[in-house]
Amino acid sequence: MLRVAAVQAEALPGEVDRNLASAADWVRRAARRGAGVVVFPEAFTTGYDEAAFADLLHTGHLPGIDLAWAAPVQAAVEDGGVTAVLNSPLDHGTHRTLSSVVLRPGERPVAAYAKQHLYASERAFFTPGECGASLMTGERELALSVCYDANFPEHAAAAAGADVYLNSGAYFPGGEHRRDLHYAARALDNGVYVVFAGLLGAPYGFIGGSAVFDPEGRIIDRVPPGTEGLAVADIDPERIAEVRGTQRMWADRRPGLGERHRLAPVGP
Repeated sequence: MLRVAAVQAEALPGEVDRNLASAADWVRRAARRGAGVVVFPEAFTTGYDEAAFADLLHTGHLPGIDLAWAAPVQAAVEDGGVTAVLNSPLDHGTHRTLSSVVLRPGERPVAAYAKQHLYASERAFFTPGECGASLMTGERELALSVCYDANFPEHAAAAAGADVYLNSGAYFPGGEHRRDLHYAARALDNGVYVVFAGLLGAPYGFIGGSAVFDPEGRIIDRVPPGTEGLAVADIDPERIAEVRGTQRMWADRRPGLGERHRLAPVGP
């Protein structure tokens, strides 16, 4: 049975080397907990900080698409025998993305997915991704997403057939209710486990919320607010089949609902 882990931790804005060392440490911690897959918060390599993004690009230190910078995390992946999904800004030369980099034992790192739904403030710096992506681990399919992607039901619906929906995020203070509502809904809508890794701390007071939701949207494990840690849970394929057998929205969804008719007002 696949065990997954979601990191809740602070990334230091602009401190790429220190954040990579931290990521490597979290990979090793997840491996000690028996995880086969560990997911990191959004922009964990640089911190989610618009000023840091610009400064790193200007100085030539924004992580590049060659992924050579990921070597410290890849070493931890090799040591622990665990797959890591590490979110990072990526400089492609002509454009930049917020990408989920997949690191697996015995393989080269791959920039597997670029965030498709960019928040308004991100659009001046990043380009949205053009396609979805999934990670296969044994018989389990894990769909990749980044933060705001999960606000759109059709994003998770497009991954129909996946067992798990992985999300790397960074929520601002005041976003607790919306955060938990979105991830629980994506789980129930599609009969999938949702694994959310939330950023903590600087520079905007990020609120974490790292958790694993079962296919009915119930929280199985969660890292307490304001603390660093791992949310860890096992992916049970029998539970997925049970929920999909009774909660049929994933199968009964109609791709088109036709033209909308509006009744005229009644009376003067």
